[in-house]
Amino acid sequence: MEIAANVLVGLVALLHLYILVLEMFLWQRAPGRSLSGFDAELARATAPLAANQGLYNGFLAAGLAWGLIAADPTAQHAKIFFLGCVVVAGVYGGITANRRILLAQALPGAVALAAVLAAG
Repeated sequence: MEIAANVLVGLVALLHLYILVLEMFLWQRAPGRSLSGFDAELARATAPLAANQGLYNGFLAAGLAWGLIAADPTAQHAKIFFLGCVVVAGVYGGITANRRILLAQALPGAVALAAVLAAG
């Protein structure tokens, strides 16, 4: 079960790296604009905000990666903490910004968190 949990944690970390790239570097290009649904002008105006969001997603990915590679007892706590942050951020984003965030961010984080807790 621990291997499955770690795979799920790794997938959530990769998802957040992908979000970092979309929000920090591709926001004004086709992939970022299709994600946001913004026209070129609104994408340009909101690019600094998106880049800030992307940076936070990078911090989530870094914390999850730390939880995967740490060889001490803090690793399990790091995975639980950062997955909890992913779930909270996904729920908040789903409520305040776009319901798709619940499925794209909160659900994968919750599934990985459940797996980590079950693996104990």
